[in-house]
Amino acid sequence: MKKTRALIALLAAIFMLSACGQPEFTYVRDRTGTTYFKVPASFTQLNASAIEMYLSGDHPHSQAAQLRAQRVWSTAFDQSTEPSVDHILGSADPFVYATVHQLTEEQRDAISLNRLRDFVLPVTEQVREAYLQQSIATGQPPTLNNFELLNDEVLTLDAGARGVRVRFNYQIGNDVQTFDHTAILDEKGSTVSVMLIGCQSLCFRKRAGEFDKIASSFKLLRLPG
Repeated sequence: MKKTRALIALLAAIFMLSACGQPEFTYVRDRTGTTYFKVPASFTQLNASAIEMYLSGDHPHSQAAQLRAQRVWSTAFDQSTEPSVDHILGSADPFVYATVHQLTEEQRDAISLNRLRDFVLPVTEQVREAYLQQSIATGQPPTLNNFELLNDEVLTLDAGARGVRVRFNYQIGNDVQTFDHTAILDEKGSTVSVMLIGCQSLCFRKRAGEFDKIASSFKLLRLPG
């Protein structure tokens, strides 16, 4: 009996140690180490190159795509049981996309708070209208419909960095998708870091506190020198 109790106690201790060893979060930094954030460990990390091709419109074998790859870092995380980069534009489960862009001289001259708002999806009225006109010109029905602005905040950051955090809805197919978009321009005006969190609107309302924690972890890292 004593041996049985000792065995049970040992197995319980092993189980507790194993459980304690499971990380709660995945910690992420871009390739230059200047932007970092964390997501729950239950999210699956994905290769975001297909998202970059979709957003830029560049052919993957073009010179533009090669140059973009040198300036842009990105990653994605999906909590779906069947993770896919396609979920960036619609999923019942949370999806996180993050990207860091080293700006060209032309982009640095044109950057503004509105450009930060529109960095991934059309948010401002001018860019939403341009998106609609492009859909009409190509004869393709727009993927994004019935925009609703939920919140628009200008971020006050240390050392001269600036940014925005915008929350908005789009109807995509038959579902309403909520997006939480954070974009930060570093103090030198040379790098833009963006995080986009997406989920169907009902999912987002239920888990808004969790998504706030993810968005709040998205920060610039001050390197020495």
